[in-house]
Amino acid sequence: MAILERVAPASAAPSKAEAPAPMAPATMEETGLTGQFVADLVLKILYQKGQTTAADLADTICLPLPKILQSVLDFLKSEHLVEVKGGSGMAAATYVYVLSMKGAERAREAFSKNGYVGAAPVTLGAYVNRVRAQSIGDMQVTFDEIRKALTHLVLPEKTLRQLGPAINSGRSIFLFGPPGTGKSSIAETLAGMLKGSIVLPYAILVGQQLIHVFDPSRHRPLVALDARFDRRWIPVNRPFVEVGGELTLEDLDLTFDQVSKVHEAPFQMKASGGVLLIDDFGRQRASPEMLLNRWIVPLDRDVDFLTLSDGRKIEVPFDVLLVFATNRTPSSLVDEAFLRRIQYKIEIKPPTDQEFAEILRRVCEKQKITFYPKASDWIAAYCRERNIPLRSCHPRDLMQHLSAAARFLLKPAELTPELVELACETYFVPI
Repeated sequence: MAILERVAPASAAPSKAEAPAPMAPATMEETGLTGQFVADLVLKILYQKGQTTAADLADTICLPLPKILQSVLDFLKSEHLVEVKGGSGMAAATYVYVLSMKGAERAREAFSKNGYVGAAPVTLGAYVNRVRAQSIGDMQVTFDEIRKALTHLVLPEKTLRQLGPAINSGRSIFLFGPPGTGKSSIAETLAGMLKGSIVLPYAILVGQQLIHVFDPSRHRPLVALDARFDRRWIPVNRPFVEVGGELTLEDLDLTFDQVSKVHEAPFQMKASGGVLLIDDFGRQRASPEMLLNRWIVPLDRDVDFLTLSDGRKIEVPFDVLLVFATNRTPSSLVDEAFLRRIQYKIEIKPPTDQEFAEILRRVCEKQKITFYPKASDWIAAYCRERNIPLRSCHPRDLMQHLSAAARFLLKPAELTPELVELACETYFVPI
């Protein structure tokens, strides 16, 4: 009986994205799962799809058809839980499977345990080992690299020299300074500087409990693994996860869905191997002290403790570059003991007049507006007269106002005194 499966040439070297992925399991034991668990997952997939081929089942469940899944299908057939409705000759991969009445009843029983349908999960132990193997602690950036990465921002050299060691530490960073100075943009750029890719699982199995990890809104797959690799893992860029004022203490633990009976991984677990930005720190519904109390153990020991729906605690690696960004001074938020645990404190200051002019020049170039240095002086003078401090975000916002005013007045978008003043009048509020 021939079994078809897409396999890359054995001599093909893994790509950079594929390199972190484990090789495909050769036996059920190597998956860390039981045959009963995989059988229940197959029944639930067939219950939802109605009918599908063995090859499609293998693609959905992400387990090798010849070495693992075929024996499960044969068992289900021998137990009269599934039936074969057709196929192309002797190619087992093309056989079409459907549930029998008995199989449909067994599938409903499986759904009563949990509603998870998709790729087979990995074990907690496999997840922990994989996170440790691709840790951000091994990352290294140079001064030239960070200067190149942040070239889209106008920052003093002193700030760049402070950010580099903070990234290489793989620890925690406190970015503080006035609003509109680029703290969030800096944090997002840091994630892009973490070299290489990682793999993460679709889901994790802990006993009989499932934790959903892969999040298409947070993770961008890089390549579809072929049959050489364990396709329960997805190669992704090192993630950047941003949360703001909506963050609660509950968001930092496993979330259990009462309907599907599946846990959702918290933000820090989805950011594992990358950057987690806590933006607008100090504006969350939970107090800064409560949030930082939650981070004490992870920051000190590089492990996190999460609670399953049955009350059990599990230990997972805390392998994330944690960035707090705030408009307030650190000392007004937390005490010295907490600040000690946040390893790097970096102030992002407002732009000087020269830096402001350079930001305006870049914005004008991007928006195809002819730049005149005098326009920067007009804006700076307008702000000084009204006690308005300059911010790095002002040029971008002002040029949007200027362009809108030009369209309204049927004039070209130019840095004229009239349009600049109108933009300032509709944008700034005197302090």
